[in-house]
Amino acid sequence: MKWSILILAGLLATLLYVVAPVPAEGAELRGQDQGQGHAHDAPTRQPGADRWESFRRVFSLRDYNTRVVVAGTTMLGAASGIIGTFMLLRKRALVSDAISHATLPGIAAAFIVMTWLGGDGKNLAVLLVAAMISAVLGVASVLVIRSATRIKEDAALGIVLSVYFGLGVALLGVIQKMATGNAAGLESFIYGKTASMLWMDAVVIGIVGVAAVLVCLLMLKEFAIVCFDQQYAQTLGWPVTVLDVAMMALVVIVTVVGLQAVGLILVVAMLIIPAATARFWSERLVTLLVLAAIVGAFSGLFGAMISALYSNLPSGAIIVIVASTLFLFSLLFGIRRGALWRALEHRRLQWRVEQQHLLRALFEWCEQHGADAPMPWSRLAEARSWPVARLRRTLRSAARRGWVREGVGARDRWQLTERGIREASRVTRNHRLWELFLITHADIAPSHVDRDADMVEHVLGRELVDRLEALVADDRSRPPVPPSPHAMKAAP
Repeated sequence: MKWSILILAGLLATLLYVVAPVPAEGAELRGQDQGQGHAHDAPTRQPGADRWESFRRVFSLRDYNTRVVVAGTTMLGAASGIIGTFMLLRKRALVSDAISHATLPGIAAAFIVMTWLGGDGKNLAVLLVAAMISAVLGVASVLVIRSATRIKEDAALGIVLSVYFGLGVALLGVIQKMATGNAAGLESFIYGKTASMLWMDAVVIGIVGVAAVLVCLLMLKEFAIVCFDQQYAQTLGWPVTVLDVAMMALVVIVTVVGLQAVGLILVVAMLIIPAATARFWSERLVTLLVLAAIVGAFSGLFGAMISALYSNLPSGAIIVIVASTLFLFSLLFGIRRGALWRALEHRRLQWRVEQQHLLRALFEWCEQHGADAPMPWSRLAEARSWPVARLRRTLRSAARRGWVREGVGARDRWQLTERGIREASRVTRNHRLWELFLITHADIAPSHVDRDADMVEHVLGRELVDRLEALVADDRSRPPVPPSPHAMKAAP
């Protein structure tokens, strides 16, 4: 909870920072829309200008308009990351895609209606309200298709996404042919216009972001139980449908607010990528929310700064590229689900399996020939059916740990040390306990049980071993290592 309070406090501080009085020279960017960068930085980008001065001005946030853009995108990223985490855990990440595309026909229809009525077709408040209504209709369409037909949710999302977006593009074509208006300003809702974000845009994003995060914090327990176990929530009497609607409402609000910043196409990335990135680093919900907020905020912050330095880089796209870079880094190096970490975990498990197989082979040799009888190389290779290089590597590794050594005066003959005997006894004991359990309680023939035991014995924990002992072994009557069950005759 303390991390949640810190996130909320950070958003409030950023909002207060943006609401600072507007300088007399102007409060908004006078540059171009998407793709033109920040007009207030134009003097720092003239040919021959000092590049270091440009970096210093941008990264120190000396210009007011830079602070507006950076604060707006940072707050949008943090709020999107938190809400997107619940959508990802609910397995409804594509819902945000359908919602964002469903806003376009509402925007275009509102423009047409306002123009026919003789008003200003580009009234931002009316356009955003129309976008929200259209997004709600899109979500309702998905729910109706899913509940009234046998079409699955992913197909319903694809239908709604394509139909609504196609309708919006058709209406934009109608607007282009109208004598009283054009769709030049409406394209910013598709591609975004981060570079020309106004002071009021940042304030609206900040207010909505703080409100959305506050709602998520207040309903954290309810959202968590619905995301992780919907059936259990229904059993406890939780209003799952109401909670789903509340979650969708937050997504709709953040999506509509984010249209001005990154556009309806890229706002989906702001909702999904930070949450997916955080998933590679933690399994705990609170930590996921914090990391997703940090990734989203950093993407908005750093992406807006990079766009401010280079006039030919579109801000919305750069923000998404920064978020994607963090995602790729997490995909490789995440400590929970990262590819490198999983590869290392797999290699460690493979090494442990090889070591345990080697120790068990040597222990079974000692059972038959005595503890001081070294096992010949040829018999060891035959017992495990390993390639020569793999067997030598495993022996060297076991020797470094002090488990095995070459027999005295015998080359390529190996035996267990005292430490190795203790470890091999533990490994063999677990293996045979599991074999006895499979034979006794799973009706597996003794001649087929060895392979099944090999697949599981290496991940047996202390608690499971104790339960196996209680089921099939009695330490007061059995030796420390049960005898091999392979000599047992199958029941008739």
